[in-house]
Amino acid sequence: MSKDVVILTDQNWNAEVGEAKEPVLVDFWAEWCAPCRMVGPAVEAVAAAYQGRVKVGKLNVDENPAVASAFGIRSIPTLLVLRGGKVVDQQIGAVPQSHIAAMIEDQLQ
Repeated sequence: MSKDVVILTDQNWNAEVGEAKEPVLVDFWAEWCAPCRMVGPAVEAVAAAYQGRVKVGKLNVDENPAVASAFGIRSIPTLLVLRGGKVVDQQIGAVPQSHIAAMIEDQLQ
């Protein structure tokens, strides 16, 4: 995994996401999920491209059920963009890198 991507957990969620000053892109995923593995490299590429302007994190829903449940995650991969701990954009399912970048761009304007 890229050094630009933060591993999110139930324990560090508030510090990494809730208190973040910048927009945060979160990839909710699981090891067994083929579409999650497909979208992973695109998420990592976006993390590198927007380093310093956006925080990008991945949360394994099998290992961190509290956050996944709190956000009502029922299907994965799910991508959320949060500002101040609140969801401002959401995408369910595998999407191309250009779509993920567009989600970020909308929050940087």
